[in-house]
Amino acid sequence: MKIVSTNISEIKTVEYQGELITTGIFKKPTTETVYIDSENIHGDAQADLVNHGGIDKAVYAFCDSYYEYWKTQLKNPDLTFGDFGENFTVTHLHEDQIYIGEHYQLGSAILEVSQPRVPCFKLGMALNNKKLPKLFIQNFATGVYFRVVERGNVTTGDEIKLVKPVDHKVSVRTLFKAFFDKHFENREAIYQQAVDVPELANEWREKLVKRLAGIDAQFG
Repeated sequence: MKIVSTNISEIKTVEYQGELITTGIFKKPTTETVYIDSENIHGDAQADLVNHGGIDKAVYAFCDSYYEYWKTQLKNPDLTFGDFGENFTVTHLHEDQIYIGEHYQLGSAILEVSQPRVPCFKLGMALNNKKLPKLFIQNFATGVYFRVVERGNVTTGDEIKLVKPVDHKVSVRTLFKAFFDKHFENREAIYQQAVDVPELANEWREKLVKRLAGIDAQFG
């Protein structure tokens, strides 16, 4: 895997459906080296710290090849890297081959896979399509959230290398699909396996525990 675009944003306030929304989703590419701190990237603002940012959502990566799919799906040939709110646009980032708890080195930083991305209405707002969050979930290609193990500098063009594998097989896509696809086989077994992974983000663990207890749990 390799970083092909580094994307950051300032906080902006925009009008959406009659309300003023403060957001950091409008990310734009930068050629500058960025510093990954413990909970975010310097120069990248996060407005809603309840649903975005923080330890378990410090860095978000998305696959570059997904853009061609969405350009066709949304009939929007002008989509550019950063439009899905990702910090890093990455080659060969396949969620079915990336597992919760793995460590990856990029530049001088080391990141740990913490959870899939669940889109909120702001993704639809950013791309002017209120159906997009639902379409994004149905596609199961979520991108990956990371927490920071070691802070460091990262530059577009850096390779992303696996430096600490895991023994289990709870991939980012398997976890996401088990949660959102009602026809997914052995959903409860995946829930239990994921709950036992110590590196799983607490937000996801709490939702899975509720599901295992027979309580309907939803994101957003």
